[in-house]
Amino acid sequence: MALFDLLGRKWNMSIMWELNSEPLSFRGLQQRCDSMSPSVLNTRIKQLTEAELVFTTSEGYKLTELGVSLMQTLDPLRDWAAEWEDKISKQ
Repeated sequence: MALFDLLGRKWNMSIMWELNSEPLSFRGLQQRCDSMSPSVLNTRIKQLTEAELVFTTSEGYKLTELGVSLMQTLDPLRDWAAEWEDKISKQ
């Protein structure tokens, strides 16, 4: 339940999603997340860092091995969600 609580907090899944494709600077991450406020982004990055899902590199913020593993684990759920969306949009 702790993981669902963490990922259910506003912006955390968006941050994870954006970092899944490439490392991003603070500003780059902020722009990709609809220009969320710097204080909110800072708080969310701190939460994800403490959970060992995100870390800082010279390239910017990046998913840890654990973060990458989590995103791979969520792939079937994303596939299911795409099918579900397609099915309900045809009704």
